[in-house]
Amino acid sequence: MLRYTPKMQLAIRFMVKTHEVYQKQKRKGKDIPYISHPLTVALILARAGASEDVIIAGILHDTIEDSVAHKRVSREMLEERFGPTVAELVESVTEVSKSVPWNERKGEALARINTFTDDSVLLKSADIIANNAELLEDYALAGVATFDRFSEPKEKTVGHSLRVIEKLLAKWPESPLAGDLAGMAERLSAI
Repeated sequence: MLRYTPKMQLAIRFMVKTHEVYQKQKRKGKDIPYISHPLTVALILARAGASEDVIIAGILHDTIEDSVAHKRVSREMLEERFGPTVAELVESVTEVSKSVPWNERKGEALARINTFTDDSVLLKSADIIANNAELLEDYALAGVATFDRFSEPKEKTVGHSLRVIEKLLAKWPESPLAGDLAGMAERLSAI
């Protein structure tokens, strides 16, 4: 059994083109290449024992949401290259357009968790863990100024993450990442 498959290698190449080559995307408010995030999500999924398709979806999870207009990534494109399972998983965690107001966009994403499969829960859990581990690390270094780079204040940003964690834990309490999520909620509640 291969641990690092040609399909994973293709997904990494596709993700790097989408986030780095076409737009030099950075982590919010930092000079860190965005590609570090999907690779972290994939690593969390691999450590959780996820399937190849779920790990690949982790690598690609922001490609639809964050692709540039002239190189737009679609569900159909992902399905053609990586299969229907990967495309469905990526689509399940993709937020509606960033032109939609924050409250509406985040509310829709929160409600969608009710429809998640276990694999979607696992994928979204890894994303939440990666994002919030980085947020907590930044907060330990810069304090409340960390939230200056966000469109919403600390209370709203952290509150949304806590609601997502609560919904994910309720949807699949036996998830291999349930303990990580619970620990993340505890750490977020303390800031």
